[in-house]
Amino acid sequence: MEGLFKQILELAAELGALRLGTVSLDGSKMQGNASKHKAMSWGYANRLEQQLQGEVEKLLKLAERAERESEQEPEGQQQELDIPEELERREQRLAAIREAKEKITERAQERHEAERAEYEEKLERRQEREAASGKKMGGRPPKEPEAGPKEKDKVNLTDEESRIIPGANGGFVQGYNAQAMVDHDSHLVVGNHVSQAANDKREVEPALNELAEVEEVLGKPEALVADAGYHSKENVEKCVEQGIDPYLAGSRERHNQPLEERMKAASECPEGADAVSAMQHRMQTAEGKAIYGKRKATVETVFGVIKEVLGFRRFHLRGLRGAEGEWTLVCTAWNLKRLHVLVGG
Repeated sequence: MEGLFKQILELAAELGALRLGTVSLDGSKMQGNASKHKAMSWGYANRLEQQLQGEVEKLLKLAERAERESEQEPEGQQQELDIPEELERREQRLAAIREAKEKITERAQERHEAERAEYEEKLERRQEREAASGKKMGGRPPKEPEAGPKEKDKVNLTDEESRIIPGANGGFVQGYNAQAMVDHDSHLVVGNHVSQAANDKREVEPALNELAEVEEVLGKPEALVADAGYHSKENVEKCVEQGIDPYLAGSRERHNQPLEERMKAASECPEGADAVSAMQHRMQTAEGKAIYGKRKATVETVFGVIKEVLGFRRFHLRGLRGAEGEWTLVCTAWNLKRLHVLVGG
């Protein structure tokens, strides 16, 4: 599917329907082929493991008594109790619990590494501001993340690679984070991938890697636009290193801004400004506002059509690899429909 996706983009370029200029990146939390109710938490796994171990010990004692008193049933037990079968069932459940705990521990370590990197970035920004102002900042400093699994950390027993992630309207879904990059002029999807991350902070680098793979055919985009969920100093710097102007919002834009605020001229960019400051200044210019303003009319429109017109709202294949292939298929279908419009049928 990945090869076919790229072939469609090559065809679009040959037909003159695609020439990269500015691309928008966005994501949508998609339901997987699993229920969030079929998940086991770290706390419940520990409690159930303790319960089953106690039951195993009790069954072993009953088995010893049955050997000594072969003609007498253990007190309080029904005659049809099959002790070997009961032991085997509990051993199987204990093995499944141990496997689930191992996966939860691995994920907790991955989360800790990501949280640690974010903590260090916040700490660095705080120190830079204090150095620039010469004053100690007020408020609480960033809290250092704790290592190890938490009580409510979970693994899904149906699709262990899916994650419980925040969905629309404040709810949660058991699924994946589907990402897409859309060209501003053609509205073609020029890059896509699927992530297990609950937020979008770590999705810029994979997107840049996808652009690099098609650069020989499509060229390099001039700019990459994304909302506040993608904003970080590291992401801004990665775009600049690739020779792409980033437009990553620092915060959510307020609706219905006063006319004076919308028309206010941008201040001069300070000399020697770092990548983040230069980007912030660029986004305050009339040209920068126009570029960022097209985001909602490009990538968000594509996601809307994929969900409402193509009817794709959840993954049907299980596992990250299956979800990646399915999402590539959906994006390819969108590109074929869009290309048909662009070239006039």
